[in-house]
Amino acid sequence: MMRFAFAALAALALAGPARAAVDIKEVTSPGGITAWLVEEHSIPFTALEIRFKGGASLDAPGKRGAINLMTATLEEGAGDLDARGFAEARDDLAARFGYDVGDDEMSISAQFLTENRDEALALLKTSIHAPRFDQDAVDRVRQQVLSIIRSEKTDPNDIAQAEFDARAFGDHPYATSLNGTAESVAALTPDDLRAAKDRVMARDRVFVSAVGDITEAELGALLDDLLGDLPETGAEMPGPAPFDLEPGVHVVPFETPQSVAIFGHGGIARDDPDFFAAYVLNQILGGGSFTSRLMEEVREKRGLTYGVYSYLVPKEHADLYLGQVASANDRMAEAIEVIRAEWQRIRDEGVTDEELEDAKTYLTGAYPLRFDGNARIADILVGMQVTGLDRDYVNTRNAKVEAVTQDDIRRVAERLIQPEALSFVVVGQPAGLVGSN
Repeated sequence: MMRFAFAALAALALAGPARAAVDIKEVTSPGGITAWLVEEHSIPFTALEIRFKGGASLDAPGKRGAINLMTATLEEGAGDLDARGFAEARDDLAARFGYDVGDDEMSISAQFLTENRDEALALLKTSIHAPRFDQDAVDRVRQQVLSIIRSEKTDPNDIAQAEFDARAFGDHPYATSLNGTAESVAALTPDDLRAAKDRVMARDRVFVSAVGDITEAELGALLDDLLGDLPETGAEMPGPAPFDLEPGVHVVPFETPQSVAIFGHGGIARDDPDFFAAYVLNQILGGGSFTSRLMEEVREKRGLTYGVYSYLVPKEHADLYLGQVASANDRMAEAIEVIRAEWQRIRDEGVTDEELEDAKTYLTGAYPLRFDGNARIADILVGMQVTGLDRDYVNTRNAKVEAVTQDDIRRVAERLIQPEALSFVVVGQPAGLVGSN
């Protein structure tokens, strides 16, 4: 019955009105841990989001994939409970825990009912401080990771991404998959996972948000109890990742009827004053709508693809402007030609007033829809902290979009759009496409 109660409350939370104006409080625990809080007492339910900066980029030399494997094994037994016992205890409390890792961040998510808060947090705490890393659990999760690694070698999209990263980032951690290789993952031991945990899960890089039925005082006590005993410092962050991919076309032969390509060049930092102008510009050029120029020219007019997109990627140690497209082998060369032409055209000619207004209308209208539940809001708030945004950002973001002018677009297009620097990594058997391999 408790599980059904949680599901009903979660659905109710998600069904509430969309909102972008939220009252964010900054809470500092007696032990000095800071978090952002949005109190919402109408439903007895809280979402907690914990994020550690650094992520899989903090793998020790020769241990690639350790942080990923560690993260995936945190809930496979902790304290006195083995994997089955931990899962049963969590389900009995109608709690939800999630553990994830990316190149730059490792995250722990928790959702729990107010009546079970203490018990749910006590269980979560064991997974943070006392994961068992039993050999059988490590081996089971290891096989899942190895299956993913094998699958990546047969998926053209994964191959393209891996080749792009390897060519672009040299010996930086970004150059290799956070999953590791079959060889590196096979060699990892439970002790390696314990060491990996201390590299990334430390107080000097933790960010926390909470949204729901919890007060400032309750959150402050929670922070110290849950995170106060973590190591004070973790592993040193990696340095900058220069983008070294040579311009042009790089072909990776692969037997498939449809080629896929990842393309791009250097981008713009999230804290750059021109970021919002770049954001609006990208929406016009290749953002996720069917009205973008790339979709219009590559898909609608010529039927070269089902979808083509571009997107800004401001990573912790590198800023990228990327895109992706898939097309029949005999049409990929033409798709690339059109993409290059559109890249050049928006730099040379700018955008129309109508395009600018339509893009701003879409981006400002879509933003409030992100705030559709406690968990989503908690995720947004912790992401804001990690990227250095202030608490009022949720209330001023749309105004920043609206403020973008034609002069801003022209300036950022000249600065950001680099047709001569475009690199395409193509996986497939593209007819008539000549490139290095």
